[in-house]
Amino acid sequence: MKPPAVPRTIWALGFVSLFTDLGSEIVHSLLPVLLAGTLGASVFAIGLLEGAAEALVLITKVLSGYLSDAMGKRKPLVVLGYGLATLAKPLFPLAESVSTVVMARMVDRFGKGIRGAPRDALLGDLAPAEIRGACFGLRQSMDTLGAVLGPSLAIALLWDLSNDVSTVLWIAVIPGLIAVSLLLFIKEPEQPERPPARLPISREGLSRLGLAYWKLTALGALVALARFSEAFLVLRASEQGLGLTWIPLVLVVMSAVYALSAYPAGALSDRMPRHWLLGLGMVTLALANVALATAKGYGLLFLGIGLWGLHMGLTQGLLASLIVDIAPPEYRGTAFGVFNLFSGFGLLLASAMAGWLWDRSGSTATFWFGAGTATVATLAIPLLLGGARRGLGRA
Repeated sequence: MKPPAVPRTIWALGFVSLFTDLGSEIVHSLLPVLLAGTLGASVFAIGLLEGAAEALVLITKVLSGYLSDAMGKRKPLVVLGYGLATLAKPLFPLAESVSTVVMARMVDRFGKGIRGAPRDALLGDLAPAEIRGACFGLRQSMDTLGAVLGPSLAIALLWDLSNDVSTVLWIAVIPGLIAVSLLLFIKEPEQPERPPARLPISREGLSRLGLAYWKLTALGALVALARFSEAFLVLRASEQGLGLTWIPLVLVVMSAVYALSAYPAGALSDRMPRHWLLGLGMVTLALANVALATAKGYGLLFLGIGLWGLHMGLTQGLLASLIVDIAPPEYRGTAFGVFNLFSGFGLLLASAMAGWLWDRSGSTATFWFGAGTATVATLAIPLLLGGARRGLGRA
């Protein structure tokens, strides 16, 4: 039978993600250089900031995911999250100190945390079971296309504006306004009648999520521990002598590979065991770190950056699909939130460790650490997910 078409709402959410990431990645591609160069922050401080910012995203998802289950509504939280991220953007060009950048980054990431779990739960509600991986992969590809266009636009603007970083950061506000405007026209489908979900904090409640879910959550934390912030890719490129105008090219290359691989990987995961592709993704991450650790010029540097993007395409949408496969529908938002809470701790620890190693022993130590943790995560996949079916756990 011909598989069903991707619902229009998923396409619409994909365009919202595209414009939001376009603006966010303009900022993200310039932020490490702004902090380390203009404002004089240490690499350890940048690693801690990036880790804390991303951890805030993942921790906030617990509350927003639960609220979306309890309310039976996803869209209000999605609008609030995208709106906060848009409001934070003007703070970056206005910043005259590290503390202002930290505040802006935290507000931006708080908004991302609020919208993340409800949006993913909404996708899970909308996606037909037969093409679930493809739906998550499509949204991820469109989201990442924005991450390609954002740094590309940053390069063009820096070139045209003679490296005027402040003006470029002001321009980054515009795509966020477009995204919020589009979101207001999206109609949320009615949820099935069921009693409000309660946060499963009791032993009985936690057990309802199932052993398979908790194994997946443990694996998600380990995968996050193996993947520190992409800010270190930017810093590595700067260390290799890449000029300021071309620094955003790092995220352009990474995101282009990510965008091109996420949808095919998601579609392929609908036809084979998802954990096989997840394992391939972690092997790819290990190889990316080896290339970045041994790079002596632009060849291995950009090979490592490209492999990093490929690993993202092979893993991020698959993890979301696995959560929907396994988690009970009535706790779907909470399941995304709790999963991301544990992943957040892993990412915070990974980024802090990466920054500490960089300051203490140099950049190569950071990437060898990444290669080692990615290898451990690869070996853990068959132990934690080896018994999982290809199929659709809980449709």
